[in-house]
Amino acid sequence: MEEEFHELTDRVRAELRSPQDLVAYERLLGLARKNTPAGREELARMLVAVERPLWAREIAAFILGCAGDKRAFETLVLLLNYRDPVRCATAAHALGRLGDPRTARAAAALATNPLRTAYALHPVRLLAELRAPQSVPALIATLERLLTPHNPYWRVALACVEGLGALGDRRAVPSLTAAVGHPRLAAAAAASLARLGVHDEVRADAGHQVKEDGPDGAGGGRGGGGRGQGPERGEGPGGGSGSDSGVSGRR
Repeated sequence: MEEEFHELTDRVRAELRSPQDLVAYERLLGLARKNTPAGREELARMLVAVERPLWAREIAAFILGCAGDKRAFETLVLLLNYRDPVRCATAAHALGRLGDPRTARAAAALATNPLRTAYALHPVRLLAELRAPQSVPALIATLERLLTPHNPYWRVALACVEGLGALGDRRAVPSLTAAVGHPRLAAAAAASLARLGVHDEVRADAGHQVKEDGPDGAGGGRGGGGRGQGPERGEGPGGGSGSDSGVSGRR
């Protein structure tokens, strides 16, 4: 947690706007260093206090989440679906260490929601890290939805391909074989299939098919980069509100 915590606090320090902000910031850092039950109680109260700045709730939730305190769950899921990719990444790191069974359900709901695809990158990566029962079905469903010509969300599809290879579940073989036919996914899909023990000739057949059909894979060709689509540049999380089953709506 040490490196991620320093990155978080350095970023937040740049957001401070007043002497009062600095005092509150130093107070949070002091609570983190003490790491006492009383300190965690104060951090938990910050998560539900009225008119607390987002950065203060982010730090409190990160500290509690990495300590395994489930009171951080809702705030961290909100941040997992936030519009700022760096906040989403921080939340995913803490959620991966929280140990709350609701985390996988929330991440799966975000990853598989077609209205939230632009913000699904970190939920997808979190699912692969969690190795939960929901992980493989959610990654397969998300990947298959993205295996369309000129899909702008190829980075999300790539994260699915890599995650499925890491999880090592052979239920992913048909989806990964189909992904070999998409230029931006082909190398990663072949590597994931190899990790699953799929023979080279199966992957070669899929590669031969894409040569015949042309580079129409997800994000392939001139239209595949998704230019003009804001989320494609960052593929980051979007605003939302947390719940046990995922998030909908923006902040």
